[in-house]
Amino acid sequence: MNHIPSAAAPQRHASTPAPAGARAGSPSGAGTPLGAGTGPAAFPKRSIMAVLVCWLLVVFDGYDLIVYGTVQGSLISDTGWGLTKATAGTIGSMAFVGMMIGAIFAGRMSDSWGRRRTILGCAVVFSVFTILCAFAPNAFIFGALRLLAGIGLGGLVPSANALVAELVPPKWRSTIATLMMSGVPIGGSIAALAGIPLIPAFGWPVMFLVGVLALVVVIPLGLRYLPETLPSEAGKAPDQAANSNQAAGKKPVGFGSLLRPPFLGLSVLYALATLATLFAWYGLGTWLPNLMQLAGYNLGSALTFALALNLGAVAGSVITAWAGTRFGPVPTAIAAAAVAAAGLLVLVTGPPVAVVYLMLVLAGVGTHGTQCLIIAAVASHYPAHLRGTALGWALGVGRIGAVAAPQIGGLLLAAGLGVNSNFLAFAGAAAVAAILLGFIITKNSTSKAVGESHV
Repeated sequence: MNHIPSAAAPQRHASTPAPAGARAGSPSGAGTPLGAGTGPAAFPKRSIMAVLVCWLLVVFDGYDLIVYGTVQGSLISDTGWGLTKATAGTIGSMAFVGMMIGAIFAGRMSDSWGRRRTILGCAVVFSVFTILCAFAPNAFIFGALRLLAGIGLGGLVPSANALVAELVPPKWRSTIATLMMSGVPIGGSIAALAGIPLIPAFGWPVMFLVGVLALVVVIPLGLRYLPETLPSEAGKAPDQAANSNQAAGKKPVGFGSLLRPPFLGLSVLYALATLATLFAWYGLGTWLPNLMQLAGYNLGSALTFALALNLGAVAGSVITAWAGTRFGPVPTAIAAAAVAAAGLLVLVTGPPVAVVYLMLVLAGVGTHGTQCLIIAAVASHYPAHLRGTALGWALGVGRIGAVAAPQIGGLLLAAGLGVNSNFLAFAGAAAVAAILLGFIITKNSTSKAVGESHV
């Protein structure tokens, strides 16, 4: 196999009181206790199934990350749509534009209308429009369908993370949030593995028909097992809910509360760190198979490099879950981002193929691990009534990086700057994320912290 050419072209605020009829300390759906948990460290049995359903839905988010990268070469060469590397990058960005829209508004919706409704609605949206991508007649329709599917995908992650944060005891919150996000690289690994035999045999459209599985399997499981954690507010008219909140002494939800003291400074830093991290992670996810083909590898080999990236991210989810609990999510995220930057810089030197695989594993550990830890930190930092909004804000702003990465990657290649220009750009983004996360630690050490310790 050829080498990559070195010159190639304080404590958290009190959460929302339990609704009437629900056991104290236990999230409920329709006023029914979720499980048999006793005490703050107990893990209700019913919560396990709800977390599993959320994890399965996150797997589809990861599948969608890699699936476009697996078919990108086929879309350029086999469709007759007249795509170039630059226009292919633009189409790759469309799903991330949708994810940005979905993340911002669905996080806010989940705080107002309830987690369950938002999660299931987003799942239906991304499933239907992903399936329709297989039948797109031209690049314009394909890009539009990717955008619409992205709205559902982008809304799902912050809503699912907000729900999971309320289903598990505080002791487990950071660990479970990080482990749940392992679904992203697992889904990406499935896409890479499936593409190796399926694309040559059946063509690129088959890769998008996987959305059928979400419609017929995962969404019915969600209808059965996902609880509604905001039942008393979700079923009321807006004015009734507002009066209820005021009577209960609750603070209003929304971006106005999020983007003012004492939350403003850290909200901005979390969002910018997410932007830089997602630039590196989604840029690699979109362009890596094509980059490796340009470096001289065939399609099958190029997809195994994508598999290495995603398997590294799976390992990173486990490693960072342990390290984040022991050392705190933000310090661990700084180390993870630095590892990713270093691994990507090594790729620029044109190392032997075994080293390429190792560096891509480290890049997966670092980029995805950093994002998991940021999500865990945000979920712990904000009170319950702002949690969905805060996650949606960070991930929504972060999707700007996801939107920009495919486009910038394509423009760098179109400008003749070569494969290494992409690796340098993604390495630089990981380094910027580490610096921004360092500012979060500095801010927490010099000002009164609002979130939990270790944030």
